[in-house]
Amino acid sequence: MAARKFGTTGSEDLTWAMNAYLPGLVAERYRASRIVAFSTGNVYPLRHALQGGAVESTPVAPDSEYAQSALGRERMFAYGSRQWGTPVAILRLNYAIDLRYGVLLDIGTAVFERRPIDLRMALVNVIWQGDANSICLRSFALCQSPPCFLNLTGPETLSVRYIAEEFGRRFCVQPTFSSEEMPNAFLSNAAKAHQMFGYPTVTIPEMIDWTAAWISSGGARLNKPTHFEVRDGNF
Repeated sequence: MAARKFGTTGSEDLTWAMNAYLPGLVAERYRASRIVAFSTGNVYPLRHALQGGAVESTPVAPDSEYAQSALGRERMFAYGSRQWGTPVAILRLNYAIDLRYGVLLDIGTAVFERRPIDLRMALVNVIWQGDANSICLRSFALCQSPPCFLNLTGPETLSVRYIAEEFGRRFCVQPTFSSEEMPNAFLSNAAKAHQMFGYPTVTIPEMIDWTAAWISSGGARLNKPTHFEVRDGNF
């Protein structure tokens, strides 16, 4: 799970050390273990909404230092798996939701504070952190050599505008927007994971309800914006 994303721009060397060099050390040190490693959907190219999300066989095409280093992490674990026969599963996650952090918190907070919502990345996938954790732990049963790859996200492709309007309805606020909606986004298709493990237990309306209540009550935040609206992968 050790990784680095935010602050990459200007400290690319540290990002590569955390995302590729460190996983190489871990792969060697724990070569006799089963390893489930988190990656990211950012290793895939932007996908047009009509294409649907990337599947596990979609060719990777990382277009930023962060995404390239995340692919480097995958390659280090794949190398270790082939070199020592280590059973490995690699989970390409986007985006996990926690009440203190995540895309829904970012959008909901902007609506609550009456700040405009950036629509450049008009579509997102999300999954409740508890459901992501559940799939992660159960993925130890899938570990193999060479590695198994699995997309990890919710089944819906969500409109950022829709999410903002849902928060607006709960807060009795009319959301405002900036930028134009683009037709493509970082989208993943997690049908393979859903077939294996079932659909997530927490629904989108529940996540929005919980997040809205959390924001309204002044709940604690990690103060780490996801920057989901960034399209060039530079964080």
